[in-house]
Amino acid sequence: MPTSLMLELAASPGIPSPSQGTWYVGIVPIRAYALFILAGIFVGGWLADRRWIARGGRPGTVVDVLTWAVPSGIVGARVFHVLTHLQDYTSPEDPLEFLRIWEGGLAIFGGLIGGALGAWYACRRRGIPLPAFADALAPGIAVGQAFGRWGNYFNQEIYGTPTTLPWGLRIDPENRPAAYPDAETFHPTFLYESLWSLTTAAVVIWADRRYRLGHGRAFALYLAMYGTARALLELLRTDEANLVLGLRVNQLVALLLVVAAAVYVMVSARLRPGREREVEPPDVDDPSVSTPTDGADGAPAPGTRGRAEAVPADPDDP
Repeated sequence: MPTSLMLELAASPGIPSPSQGTWYVGIVPIRAYALFILAGIFVGGWLADRRWIARGGRPGTVVDVLTWAVPSGIVGARVFHVLTHLQDYTSPEDPLEFLRIWEGGLAIFGGLIGGALGAWYACRRRGIPLPAFADALAPGIAVGQAFGRWGNYFNQEIYGTPTTLPWGLRIDPENRPAAYPDAETFHPTFLYESLWSLTTAAVVIWADRRYRLGHGRAFALYLAMYGTARALLELLRTDEANLVLGLRVNQLVALLLVVAAAVYVMVSARLRPGREREVEPPDVDDPSVSTPTDGADGAPAPGTRGRAEAVPADPDDP
């Protein structure tokens, strides 16, 4: 640990905030916010790829799907944030303020919606069941969120109410909420969410192995765990938010998500017990893969090109 940081910690209580979140290489800005988001995408994608292959998918599929899901997720995250904070983006002096994504303002719920739409389109093109892909991706999303929240640390945002706990986060005066001008340390809610996201990833992986979750139930478990934590963390947040039924918008969405995920798990477990045996159609360009023919000229039977034969699910198959 650098001597200067040790002296700073000894002089003032709490965790210090970074003095800057942007560095320049020539005239090119390197922003911590963007770096942590990119790190989350790469690590989460790597984990999803390993899980997809272990479930019977082909290498490269996750990258292909994320090529659609990541951009649409970022757009969805920004749109959701702007729509739920319209009062912050109505300045006539700066009509393009909503485009400055590097200053923060990516809503995870919007990212999930946008990413789901992109993933649905990519999976549909490849003949992949979206619930199976979502199960493989779920822990990776949680890990990506854990990384991404550290970008909020460098932006000095997404912190909670004042606290005197040893791990309180020191916020510079210009970034403190008007309601607490004299407070110096605040709950590091970004850190709480990051740690909970890592815990969520571990629980989903364990439950998936222990109970052989399939048909979207691993993803639903992730949604339930994240929604629970987010609903509680919203109680500590100090940033302005619109209210619906007396609740912050994100808090209400989180609670609805928990209920929807719980209902989905119960209904899905009854209708489709076990796990999918095949998650991806065979590659028709692979000579080792046989395709049903119509018996006339060796051509694929109508409606079978690029699709795997239907095989009953084996509850003992990993």
